[in-house]
Amino acid sequence: MSIHHDLLEKILNFRDERDWAQFHNPKDLAAGLAIEAAELQEILLWKKPEELAETIALKKNELAAELADITWFLLLLSHELDIDLVDAVKSKLLHNAEKYPADIVYGSSKKYDEYDNDQPLIDK
Repeated sequence: MSIHHDLLEKILNFRDERDWAQFHNPKDLAAGLAIEAAELQEILLWKKPEELAETIALKKNELAAELADITWFLLLLSHELDIDLVDAVKSKLLHNAEKYPADIVYGSSKKYDEYDNDQPLIDK
């Protein structure tokens, strides 16, 4: 069994032992996911680049807890939508490989529609 499916099974068991499936519709799970992502952002909000390393070190447990919450909601949402998350990520990787060819976009943070496929984006 994959880590993904093992975690999902544990989360579903936890949920079902508490009769919480009734609250886990796609709309509310998507909202929960966004809220947890915002809580992650809040930990790092207003930190200057030179402060980030220290903040991350000091708040490692809080960051881990927020990432766990995000993962929890993401797995439940993918389950409720009947989407295989691993397959979806693999498909998106293939799509993005076509959209962002490495030899053209290497080292650039530009969006796909900001470059000409015939010209590399590497700053000279």
